[in-house]
Amino acid sequence: MFAFEVNATAGPARTGVFHTPHGPVETPAFMPVGTLATVKALDPTELKDAGVTMLLANAYHLHLRPGDDVVRDAGGLHDFMCWDGPILTDSGGFQVFSLAKLCTVTEEGVEFRSHIDGSTRRFTPESVMQIERNLGADVIMQFDHVIPGQSDGASSRDASERSLRWLARCRQEHARLAQDDPAEKQALFPIVQGAIHQDLRREAARSVTDMGDWHGFGIGGLSVGEEKPAMYEMIEVVDEALPRDRPRYLMGVGFPADLIEAVRRGVDLFDCVAPTRMGRNGTAFVPDGRINVRNAELKADNRPLDESCGCPTCTRFSRAYLRHLFTSDEMLGPRLLSLHNVHFLARLMRTARETIRDGTFDAWSRDWLQRHNTTPSNSRTGINAQ
Repeated sequence: MFAFEVNATAGPARTGVFHTPHGPVETPAFMPVGTLATVKALDPTELKDAGVTMLLANAYHLHLRPGDDVVRDAGGLHDFMCWDGPILTDSGGFQVFSLAKLCTVTEEGVEFRSHIDGSTRRFTPESVMQIERNLGADVIMQFDHVIPGQSDGASSRDASERSLRWLARCRQEHARLAQDDPAEKQALFPIVQGAIHQDLRREAARSVTDMGDWHGFGIGGLSVGEEKPAMYEMIEVVDEALPRDRPRYLMGVGFPADLIEAVRRGVDLFDCVAPTRMGRNGTAFVPDGRINVRNAELKADNRPLDESCGCPTCTRFSRAYLRHLFTSDEMLGPRLLSLHNVHFLARLMRTARETIRDGTFDAWSRDWLQRHNTTPSNSRTGINAQ
């Protein structure tokens, strides 16, 4: 049920199709984040219309609320959230280490207190596999030990090697749970860790490759505090170390320039809360950078947000009206900007695919990045987007 075919390349960049039980995903592709089985403020039909083919949901959040057993009894995530396309679930590793209170790591797993009600919970590789099976996504991620990207070598090695040991347990439990249903309906992706240390990244990539014949690979532990040049360097290291006939998923990265830089380095799948989070806060992606629609200078600006964009926000509403919605605290404002930002990233990946196929990707991506990076608002690192 799972397969990946590469149709065209431009150096490390490539375009292809990732086949899943719920349909094909043309790559490179951006997956909007539906943390709690919903991409905030957006209807599944709007996502389809934007060109989105695959979504992400989160095991940690859905385990806490409403409960993965509730989702299972509702028929799984696809039925629960009325999305008939492919879904990927993050194992919750990042959330356990970033949101939970009083997190305690042992070789067995992680004990933590819920950020919602303070109740004590425990995640192990085995329990996370059960949670993700209950959720029923097409692609599930291993439970891994996440630490800040700029961590020292000793701490990074400890976390990376523990993630590898946990991967072996995830793989065994995933196989056990699948015994009752021989049809392969869920693909388990390992996660390559190693922070910003080249040797650890290479070791992790070699170890996960040797451990099994995976349908794809996750690249984790980036966009968690390290400088962008270090992130790009690690992507290059992993590109050289991983098999080229399987999709690579860069976890938690989704600012426009980062997508282009990562596609140039062989990445196929992305996810990030940035488009909807920034949209809810009044910031829109545009080809030359970003626009904060709360700015007073837009009060009488009757132009569309982005004249090159065909999304419902840009074809129907003016900058002046969008500013009015935000200054008046009308909920339509965050919805319209979130919708535009998702459209923007979906279109960006669609253009990347087209230019890889027609042989113009190198020139297009170079020109796009030069224009985008000369905008002052894009010089900063930005929010942590996992």
